[in-house]
Amino acid sequence: MLFVTGKLAEPALRRVLEAMRPPFAADVAVQKITVAALMTTEWIARFLTVPEGTDLVLLPGLVEGDTAVLAERFGVAVEKGPKDLREIPQHFGQAALAREYGAFDIEILAEVNNAPKRTLGEILAEARHYQASGADLIDVGCTPGVPFPDLAAVVRELRGAGMRVSVDSFDRGEIRTAVAAGAELVLSVNGSNLAALEDLRGTGARVVAIPDFGAGLETLEPTLAALERARIPYLIDPIIEPIGFGFMASLERYAEVHRRYPGVPQLMGVGNITELTSADTTGVHALLLAICQEVGVKAVLTTEVIPWARGAVREIDIARRLMHYAVSQKTPPKHVDDRLLTVKDPRPLAYSEAELRELQAGVRDPNFRIFTDHDTITVFNHALFVRGTDIQRIFDQLGITDPSHAFYVGKELAKARLAIQLGKTYRQEGQLAWGYLTPPEDPNREHFRPAARARASEP
Repeated sequence: MLFVTGKLAEPALRRVLEAMRPPFAADVAVQKITVAALMTTEWIARFLTVPEGTDLVLLPGLVEGDTAVLAERFGVAVEKGPKDLREIPQHFGQAALAREYGAFDIEILAEVNNAPKRTLGEILAEARHYQASGADLIDVGCTPGVPFPDLAAVVRELRGAGMRVSVDSFDRGEIRTAVAAGAELVLSVNGSNLAALEDLRGTGARVVAIPDFGAGLETLEPTLAALERARIPYLIDPIIEPIGFGFMASLERYAEVHRRYPGVPQLMGVGNITELTSADTTGVHALLLAICQEVGVKAVLTTEVIPWARGAVREIDIARRLMHYAVSQKTPPKHVDDRLLTVKDPRPLAYSEAELRELQAGVRDPNFRIFTDHDTITVFNHALFVRGTDIQRIFDQLGITDPSHAFYVGKELAKARLAIQLGKTYRQEGQLAWGYLTPPEDPNREHFRPAARARASEP
């Protein structure tokens, strides 16, 4: 494998490869450019030499351009690596893992709440958002006591848009209407509305069975017996309760149902926890999906009504894959998929002061490089080397007078300070990592790009 880099990053790259001890031959191709991120694939194609027998060329992650240009030029596989060379060992580990990761066996039902009070356009927009986020079914939430004359039209529109649909109602008429229009799952039935089963015979629709209101699991038996007689497929929802209202006892019910009916899938309405708990939902979803994976829950119901639950469907989609892998492979859900780590980084990376001074020794221009290590920010160019924790004091020592340059450096220093506060890896002109919320890189990230590009045009 051939690792392409620039002159400044060469020593650090060689140290990473030496410490990594990879199970393959690793060569380093140092290009005649100071900053590797300033290269483009077209520029590399002009000056790179690929040794015979190379199987893969790995470029710095910030290189711009299509790798197909190089693959065609040299006749070998070409990939972009991580944006930070210190992540190369993890990059290869994740690449190997990707071949066996991603399976899941839990469906996501995303509910459009109070659908009778919403316009068709609003319902479709929310449903499309949920579908794009990973939802398997769109749950049409009916509102008790509120007429829903457009229910059939809503279900047909969702079905026509290629979505699978469930209906959340105890009303026999609404259940009959929704299933006739194409809904495939009904939430829910218990002893109060068993008459609705007569309308479901032969439709192929599934049903969620719950205990009678205010009663225990023993009240499931008559409902399940009726479903068995009618040959209607079903899931069981023991009902998860909000924290403070019997949360732990409700978790025990899921385990008990799994013991009593080991072959029957369960459903959990995780929104009862996330929507009613003032906590970041990423970790909550991870734990709830781990419980689901272990006790036979095959469908989860969620929504994104409360502001802090925005992104719930995407988080559950990640969590179900992570927990399926952890349980099936009997391995902790650690260093497998880090996308649920949104506030803190999984592995904050930093250079030591000695490494930074070594980097400075190779700098010949006045452009400032900014780094963080633990609680300290370092800024240097060919003439200055400033370290500190107060970004105002650091800025005052840099002697910047140009307004646009001051804005750029001030922005980067503020981002560096934020990275230190949250335990994140700072990378100049790059996005901070926010897990699945990380925005794409800004194509105009290089502040000095015009001048830098001019220097990079010559080998």
